[in-house]
Amino acid sequence: MERSVIFSGFGGQGLLFAGQVLAQAAMEEDREVLWIPSYGPEMRGGTAYCTVIVSEEPVGSPIVERPDVAVVLNPPSHAKFAHTVAPNGVVVTNASLVDARVERDDVAEIALPLSELASAAGDPRLVSVVALGVVAARTGIVLAKSVHRALVDVVGRKRPAILEMDVAAFDAGMRAAGGRSIEEVLRDELRAEEAAARVAAPAGREP
Repeated sequence: MERSVIFSGFGGQGLLFAGQVLAQAAMEEDREVLWIPSYGPEMRGGTAYCTVIVSEEPVGSPIVERPDVAVVLNPPSHAKFAHTVAPNGVVVTNASLVDARVERDDVAEIALPLSELASAAGDPRLVSVVALGVVAARTGIVLAKSVHRALVDVVGRKRPAILEMDVAAFDAGMRAAGGRSIEEVLRDELRAEEAAARVAAPAGREP
């Protein structure tokens, strides 16, 4: 199955970075990925964006006219992309800056104060990472632990000092969308592994 996500907003909101992290997380799961950044005069004006395609098979085309998910972080992006989402798709709207809402009943719109959540996590520029947390929680396109590994790969090796802030921003989006934080997911997985090891250990011996 192939799914596509568009991240759109002002230049400087971390759109390309969030797309890169999503693409890396999908590769952590051995998926086929295409990451398409937008370069051009629009990045200096109203709308910058990037597209990520995630698939179980080789991606057939880089052209996405009807994305499954649109992240819209400013009013021009909402006007440009919200109406293009495929039926049964998802629109993640930054309610901090966007007052408009999708006037369709065949898509789900998740409107959250993403800018405020990013600021609370430590840096308003991480609004796209917060949005990525919302996307992961509500669509399941990638696992939280895959995003964690991707953040370590993309951020941790070059700028380890800000890794904690990126994780906090992603967790803020996950929790706001009803999901669980990376720490909770990893803790539960560790407990499950320990329980499985105890079951598999010979009687009377510690694993």
